[in-house]
Amino acid sequence: MIFVVLGTHELPFTRLLDEMQRLIDDGIVTEDVVVQSGHTNYSTSSMNLTPFLQFDEMERTFDEARVIVSHGGTGSIITGVKKEKPVIAVPRLSAHGEHNDDHQTEIVEQFQSTGHIIAIDHPTGLEQALEEARTFEPAPFVSGRDHILGILREFINRV
Repeated sequence: MIFVVLGTHELPFTRLLDEMQRLIDDGIVTEDVVVQSGHTNYSTSSMNLTPFLQFDEMERTFDEARVIVSHGGTGSIITGVKKEKPVIAVPRLSAHGEHNDDHQTEIVEQFQSTGHIIAIDHPTGLEQALEEARTFEPAPFVSGRDHILGILREFINRV
């Protein structure tokens, strides 16, 4: 199953769903596609769209997915990477009315540079990215939080 995560931002992200629909229509994607669509209104019978999922349902869907296709939000990306799933991330862009600025581009570039995700600039790269995801093994995610807590513990123990 492919899990598409569009997040909770109030602006729509139809470009990604349009491309996924094309891949389904062309017979390239044949497995189930589940979409957390947020505020993106989209009509199709080819994908299972739900605007918002409860936390436990979201976690379960991440666990069941073969691959995650996500907007460029840190929460969605980190969740997929922590679960050791191949994550394909596509930034929402202000030029398309998908976000207020292009900060998701920087987020996606950073996660790609560390080997955590497959990044694509435009949804038209989704077909190739899905093929790459079949063998992609993300770099393990190490939380900076744990490192900082370790430093604080060492400091407190010395005092």
